[in-house]
Amino acid sequence: MIAGGCFCGAVRYEFPDGAAFNETICHCSICRRTTGAPFVAWFTVRRVELRFQGTLARFNSTPGAIRGFCPGCGTQITFENAAFPDEIDVTTCSLDHPALVPPVDHTFAADKVDWIVLCDGLPCHAGERPGDGFGNVDDESTVRTRM
Repeated sequence: MIAGGCFCGAVRYEFPDGAAFNETICHCSICRRTTGAPFVAWFTVRRVELRFQGTLARFNSTPGAIRGFCPGCGTQITFENAAFPDEIDVTTCSLDHPALVPPVDHTFAADKVDWIVLCDGLPCHAGERPGDGFGNVDDESTVRTRM
């Protein structure tokens, strides 16, 4: 079982070991603004496999996108996309052991903060990763310049 939660402990979650997919580091401006961080590491799980203790506050950050956070300490924990109703994204660093779910790429790398220099060797996609269901299947989506 992999588990995590918010900073103050009011919200906890768990999911079966090995159920994570779409592990990424997102550099989009919305993730940056909603967390106050230069980028956010995320992973996805099937919604039915994620179990919560406590209640998340939720807000629509854009049409069809809902972000969940602890109402006490403000830790952002989830992202839900209406286009993928059976999936939910979870912030990697809200895990008790973030090393259990390492990222496999960078998404929205074209939007990264200029003073961030990526040198981890992971693939960098200008927007969403190719073939992820958002319609971005252009081979030009992988970016290596400025990274």
